Amino acid sequence: MLEGAGRGPRPTALTIMARRFVRYFISVGLMGILLGAVPLYADARTDARIFRDAAAVANNYVYFTVFDDIRAAVDDGVVTLSGSVTMPYKVKDIERLVAKVDGVRSVRNEITVLPVSQFDDDLRFRIARAIYGNPSFWQYATQPNPPIHIVVSRGQVTLTGVVQSDVDRMLAQSLASSSSAFSVKNELKTDAEMRTALTRNGIER
Repeated sequence: MLEGAGRGPRPTALTIMARRFVRYFISVGLMGILLGAVPLYADARTDARIFRDAAAVANNYVYFTVFDDIRAAVDDGVVTLSGSVTMPYKVKDIERLVAKVDGVRSVRNEITVLPVSQFDDDLRFRIARAIYGNPSFWQYATQPNPPIHIVVSRGQVTLTGVVQSDVDRMLAQSLASSSSAFSVKNELKTDAEMRTALTRNGIER
């Protein structure tokens, strides 16, 4: 059964595709950073450290795949998690992991679970094969944590993560749009855009 197709017991091992597409945690990829995600005031350096540490912890969570998308913001030690995952147990797992990070005062968990749908499951894998099977993205597919994420909800697709160039961003959208998705929203960021955002928020990548 495809990962995300049901709500059964926690898997004991990832599927072959999930092993290849282990999630590139949002704070290393898209980072979940918008302006103000890490406030620039006296405690910003501490919040930035918490942000990096939370990213490292979540990046090692074995049940994350490219079909999940988690975003984080830190304000005076309070971490707010948002985004979507394919299975319910991931919501609490990530919260527990982040809560253990040194300096975290509390965690606000706003992560949602994507709806159960065989159509969505098929669409996820179809788009993943189209993108990561394209020669232009082989360098991404061979990374330990492929950076392009494919979030599907009721036939609507959102691409998140980081790519090297605007050309790659547009190609990923084109490949995703060639599927049977009802719509494709492109939230991919280029590496240069992410570096600028990280620098602006006082976080080194």
